[in-house]
Amino acid sequence: MNAVQSTIERKLSALEPMYVDVVNESHMHSGPATASHFKLVVVSAAFEGIRAVARHQRVYQILAEELAGEVHALALHLYTPDEWQVTSGVPVSPNCKGGSLVD
Repeated sequence: MNAVQSTIERKLSALEPMYVDVVNESHMHSGPATASHFKLVVVSAAFEGIRAVARHQRVYQILAEELAGEVHALALHLYTPDEWQVTSGVPVSPNCKGGSLVD
């Protein structure tokens, strides 16, 4: 686990998650393999009664410093404990086309 990934995980503890997974997906994107693209899976009672947009805003607020710096992209999968129990799993992230003009 790299420093950015550790920082993200530490900061997400503010949500008192029952489950958190911070996956560095930078290797799936074009350019140098840096710690810049992450998939986050967070299960927290803090999301109870909060719509998806507000959940995302809360995570963006917690990670504002990282998003202003080295983190380029976040794929957010945010669940309440009840939602997590019935989820069929976290979606697989697609490989990035890297802005290439050639498909």
